[in-house]
Amino acid sequence: MYNLLSSNKRKEKVSTQPQSVAPEHAHPCRHIAIIMDGNGRWATQRHLPRLAGHKAGVSALRRVLACAADLNVEMLSVYAFSTENWERPRAEVDGLMRLLWETIRSDVEKLHREGVRLRHLGRLYDLSPELQKAVRDSEELTKDNTRICLNVCFNYGGRAELVDAVRQIIAKGYQPDAITEELIASHLYTSNLPDPDLLIRTAGEMRVSNFLLWQCAYSEYYSTPTLWPDFSEEDLRKAIESYYQRKRKFGRVPSASQ
Repeated sequence: MYNLLSSNKRKEKVSTQPQSVAPEHAHPCRHIAIIMDGNGRWATQRHLPRLAGHKAGVSALRRVLACAADLNVEMLSVYAFSTENWERPRAEVDGLMRLLWETIRSDVEKLHREGVRLRHLGRLYDLSPELQKAVRDSEELTKDNTRICLNVCFNYGGRAELVDAVRQIIAKGYQPDAITEELIASHLYTSNLPDPDLLIRTAGEMRVSNFLLWQCAYSEYYSTPTLWPDFSEEDLRKAIESYYQRKRKFGRVPSASQ
């Protein structure tokens, strides 16, 4: 069984490496978002069913979450299932639903013991009642944990999120002049969460695919050809090191001291 964030082997490995790759005075990389792409291609290359790739992707998430916690990353948001993924073959969709259920059942207690807070981002009401309850129960169990927060974006779409936010705002009777960026942000699934500092996409693709469209307006982008099931701790470190080589200006002209 996996011990998700600590093991004797992991402790030995981490003890010889720095806990943070952040240079002095850099804007910290607190929140990382990941588009976990390439599971299907990974399976096809090995003449395996696509679901085998998704299962390997869960294993990759386990090790990346562990490494992120070791590096003092405070939040990880992962794109697990999009609102468009319902259009995939029925067998694959059903398999992904079973995989979510099985992963919650097998991992949530260990995650809780290791201080991980779980949050679901997306349209929960489209999932089965059993899955909805399992997700809510995992959120309730881990709500006070502080080591790292894992946001699982399942049945998530950036445009759907904006539609849901607008519907809430209209339902509350806000007038047009009252609409601000702050008001919209407060009605997103990510209300009260920090925007991602770094957005990672695997499998060499160069698009955001409807993921955290509002929140990633000024996130630093990193693409790697590595397929998600092969994404390693070293790959994560390379992405973070790339982030610390950037100058974050947020649309402003940097001062002479920056």
